[in-house]
Amino acid sequence: MAKRDRLSGNEAVSYALRQINPDVFPAFPITPSTEIPQYFASFVANGQVDTEFIPVESEHSSMSAAIGASAAGARSLTATSSCGLALMWEELYVAASNRLPVALALVNRALSGPININCDHSDSMGARDSGWIQIYAENNQEAYDNMVQAFRIAEHQDVRLPIMICQDGFITSHAVENIELLDDGDVKNFVGEYEPENYLLNPECPTAVGPYSVTDFYMEAKRAQAEAMKNSKQVILDVAKEFAQISGREYGLFEEYRLEDADYAVVMIGSAAGTTKDAIDQMREQGKKVGLLKLRVFRPFPAEEIAEALKNVKAVAVMDRADSFSDHGGPLGAEVMAALFRNRSQAYAINYVYGLGGRDVRVEDMEQVFETLEQIAATGETGDTYRYMGVRE
Repeated sequence: MAKRDRLSGNEAVSYALRQINPDVFPAFPITPSTEIPQYFASFVANGQVDTEFIPVESEHSSMSAAIGASAAGARSLTATSSCGLALMWEELYVAASNRLPVALALVNRALSGPININCDHSDSMGARDSGWIQIYAENNQEAYDNMVQAFRIAEHQDVRLPIMICQDGFITSHAVENIELLDDGDVKNFVGEYEPENYLLNPECPTAVGPYSVTDFYMEAKRAQAEAMKNSKQVILDVAKEFAQISGREYGLFEEYRLEDADYAVVMIGSAAGTTKDAIDQMREQGKKVGLLKLRVFRPFPAEEIAEALKNVKAVAVMDRADSFSDHGGPLGAEVMAALFRNRSQAYAINYVYGLGGRDVRVEDMEQVFETLEQIAATGETGDTYRYMGVRE
């Protein structure tokens, strides 16, 4: 039977990992993800898992060890944040190109510099084209649920790609919330055993991992990666449907909050969605038709599905907790606007950069965003389509 508990986001992810009982967990600490291997190390010490826990000398080494273990046929993962992810950069591409279903518990934190240890999405957004599936959580419950589903997605025969399970640094990773935990047996049965087809320690099938790819083969390998990412969309939905049967909690590529009749919508990722929901509830009481599309899956990017969900809105604001420094918008803004354009949307669209380095996001801030959208729809003038929220100019 499921039980209720009060856990931080880091504790929730660690709890899920204890239930999964992976084969290998290399780790190097970095704020605010340090607690994940810290909690897990106690499970190892107490004999609650039989995972090979490997303290390494850097984040580059932790991902390298996870890749080596996965190539050898083990279910492996690691955890990191911010500059730790940046130090893994080279290895992220290696994991994806070798089609290794490594999992990464990523606690989102601003990249230096200036030096900052608080939340934004610059780390994972910078890695958005590395070939990893990316799934984001609004709260601690979602962080736990996403981690339980991670290996089922990554290891699927039509996918075989690494996966990042992302949550917001400190905002969810260290804040304690009431969540519902599944029974150990239910998680074990849901995740199942890892049974790779080809791996280095299989004497019946000699194989090479990471060989040099000449021009005659490299492009086909990348095309195969792209096809696997495309396939992962349906797998994510199928796994979520199975997860709903054991948990009662339903997930998709995104969540639509009071969007069915909305004239004005916000698209965003992560914990600020909770603040936005409060703003929406207050404005709905005033008769304002406002709604939210909270993106859960950023890779693969559900372009057609987003455009369909927003087809009836008059104006939309896409919220980026990272900047691309392109003078044209943030990464989420660029992709959502491209999706709207390709599907011939008539909605006015603007892009906000917000919350960098942990800058607070208030209910009043989001109400102002919706009021701006209402004004744009009324006048037909968007003004600056690329703007900042809550910054001192």
